[in-house]
Amino acid sequence: MRPTDRRTAVRWGVAVLAGAAVTLTSACSSDPNSIEAQAKSGDRKGYISGDGTIEQVDPGQRGEPVALSGTTLEGKPWSMQGKEGKILVVNVWGSWCPPCIKETPELQKAWEDVQAKKLNVEFIGLDTQEGPESGLAFQRANNVTYPSLAYDGGVPLLALQGKANATPTTLVLDSRGRIAARVSGAVTETTLRGLIDDVRAEG
Repeated sequence: MRPTDRRTAVRWGVAVLAGAAVTLTSACSSDPNSIEAQAKSGDRKGYISGDGTIEQVDPGQRGEPVALSGTTLEGKPWSMQGKEGKILVVNVWGSWCPPCIKETPELQKAWEDVQAKKLNVEFIGLDTQEGPESGLAFQRANNVTYPSLAYDGGVPLLALQGKANATPTTLVLDSRGRIAARVSGAVTETTLRGLIDDVRAEG
């Protein structure tokens, strides 16, 4: 069932978002205001925060599978290899980001729900623009039980095909590892569960 509080979804490449608060830029842009430049600056000022826009992509319009890997905040290797056939939720966040703090309990509730129902769904966070110690302390303080990858200079972000231009961003990958949905900004449990269910319904 589609979430009742979901904003109007748009198709990538089909509609231009009127009044969008964010101009998406390429990861390799030379623009000093680009995500790359902001990440390199390390000052966390003026970061791009999404407006909550939800985008869904028809199965036939999805790009190549994502190949995400890295090291968790606990220092353990993590990779999408061996997770074929699973739906993967990827959440880009930072403990310094107010919308991220707000959405954290919503993500945790969604994670607990899919676990309780034994759904073929996994969650992975991607901490950004801070050291693993800060991210791990935040996760423990907020009782987050799914893992997160360390920032590692932004290397894991490169695997997300330029679709995580705002903090926070949540991506839902289909069973083939392709990006099926994106929330640019804070997400709620209801919205996220609706997006997961939409992908599960594809069979």
